[in-house]
Amino acid sequence: MRRIGILAGELSGDALGGPLMAALRQRFPDAIFEGVGGPRMAAEGLESLYPMERLSVMGLAEVLRHLPELLRMRAVLARHFLANPPDCFVGIDAPDFNLGLERRLRQGGIPTVHYVSPSVWAWREGRMKGIARSVDLMLTLFPFETDVYQRHGVAVEWVGHPTADRLPLVVDHGGHRRRLGVDEGATLCALLPGSRRGEVERLGPVYAGAVARLAARHPGLSFVGAMASAPLADLFSQQLAAAGVADRVRLVEGAAEDVLGACDLALIASGTATLEALLLKAPMVVAYRMSPLTIWMMKTFNLMKIRRFSLPNLLAGEALVDEYIQEAATPQGLADGLERLLEDDDRRAAMAARFESLHRSLRHDAAASAAAAVADLIGER
Repeated sequence: MRRIGILAGELSGDALGGPLMAALRQRFPDAIFEGVGGPRMAAEGLESLYPMERLSVMGLAEVLRHLPELLRMRAVLARHFLANPPDCFVGIDAPDFNLGLERRLRQGGIPTVHYVSPSVWAWREGRMKGIARSVDLMLTLFPFETDVYQRHGVAVEWVGHPTADRLPLVVDHGGHRRRLGVDEGATLCALLPGSRRGEVERLGPVYAGAVARLAARHPGLSFVGAMASAPLADLFSQQLAAAGVADRVRLVEGAAEDVLGACDLALIASGTATLEALLLKAPMVVAYRMSPLTIWMMKTFNLMKIRRFSLPNLLAGEALVDEYIQEAATPQGLADGLERLLEDDDRRAAMAARFESLHRSLRHDAAASAAAAVADLIGER
């Protein structure tokens, strides 16, 4: 019987953990999984030691506010796994939490895997020394992420991205529209202001202002907002009402895939949603605003190492989509960027074609590849 510790700190990690557990169970049918996860991992038999929601924080400022509770949870989890050593521990994303836990477990003789690379290729490369002490193996979702680990002598494997495996190369545009009840002839702009409250608090008013400007200039343009939860939908609805455009935007919950597959263009908060938009071939403009403390620390300590920050541009190695960050993310700037994209049919078509090429490059049977790497590490020990 194999015992595997596994921990995901938020829903995106849970979406990776569920398929990984299923693939591992094909190799180890009697495996026991315990740790922290969400509904996908629970469906695969995870014995959860904490509710995942208690770990779901983001950004330097947000982590600092929750630090005492996070440290207590990490200490309890470390004591549990050291007293009951699993054959392997897999930390999925959540590097600020998982890497410290992985280090303690590795020091105790437990093989450790980290699934989803922290952005050391983008900022704070100095973390590599700590990562090298924490993990026996790093699994990356994107091919460009492996170089930094190889330079620092850390074992690494690119396993591909499971969403690229799941979504078809050719988008059923009409099917997505039918599921949303959108007319085939409508010109549709998708709005994704973020999946966390802090993101929507910072970006929502800016998006609403951009919608107001676009709606005035393009009265036939339709807008659909894809919201991660009812509370975030309520918040964004209030922001749209303050900008006088609540009646112009239809909000839907839990349907981001259909919204992106149905749209002609999209305004998206930087993050994993931009990858989903790429895989659904949605021409996009990307915007983001971080908390003031986070951006101050990044500037003060020269932590940022890249000029481009959205996943489509990082994967393409060029400025494929327009990016607006911090002070550049203004209602007028976003409206102008969207209008340029809206009025340039050739650019939208070229962007979608490049997205398809990138989609092909990311297909690698990720869950099976990650499970094989974990199984090999267990076998080595």
